[in-house]
Amino acid sequence: MTSSVDQPTVALPGEVAMPLVGFGTWQATGRAGYEAVRAALEAGYRHIDTATAYGNEDEVGRALRDSGVPREEVFLTTKLPPEHAGHERRTLAASLAALGTDYVDLWLIHWPPQRGGGLDVWREFLAVRTEGLARAVGVSNYGTTQLDVLIQATEEPPAVNQIRWGPTLYDPDRLAENRQRGVALEGYSPFKTTDLNHPVLVDIARAHDVTTSQVVLRWHVDHGVVVIPKSVTADRIRANFDVFGFSLDEDELRRIDALAG
Repeated sequence: MTSSVDQPTVALPGEVAMPLVGFGTWQATGRAGYEAVRAALEAGYRHIDTATAYGNEDEVGRALRDSGVPREEVFLTTKLPPEHAGHERRTLAASLAALGTDYVDLWLIHWPPQRGGGLDVWREFLAVRTEGLARAVGVSNYGTTQLDVLIQATEEPPAVNQIRWGPTLYDPDRLAENRQRGVALEGYSPFKTTDLNHPVLVDIARAHDVTTSQVVLRWHVDHGVVVIPKSVTADRIRANFDVFGFSLDEDELRRIDALAG
């Protein structure tokens, strides 16, 4: 098992360390969701991503408690649905109760609310962070202009912007824009837009004696982009975490970057 101290992290404000490889739980509900989170924690994941909209915070919280892994060793993310704007504290209180914890490590605005990019919501998020209910706060599915609305009004950049990301979506300008603003990029659905049989990925995987899925995940890590692969299959859960025994060189990274065309 890879321990939490062996995992690469990205530094967030407030001396918060976010593991670069996390476990996504979208559509992982019921007994299968519970077992998937247990398998992930047993494999060594110390970063679990959920959301109010996923309807599985109970399962995630129970799996964490039953795992025996100390709460403080796990980076736990949940998200506020945009339709809950104006009810932030009630929603977070329900999330904390379901997860069985006094705080989350990261709370995200799941999608930009329709009006103003969620500026009122963002101010409430900052207050919640100050109170210690969330160690860090951020957003999901925000464009650069929407980030700037929040930053210009509050001088507080989101710690994280979680967006759909993968080799064919690689956008160095967007990555740079987030980083220039002090926002860590986190990618979800790393395989959904990726042809895992692409000759470039197959060639690089063969060179490292790994799978093409592992190459895609390592590509995120070597770019310093947080990634949250999701599976409910124990073998795949373990394989998705087994990406710390190799790294990609500059040429390999450039070849994968070029898949974005």
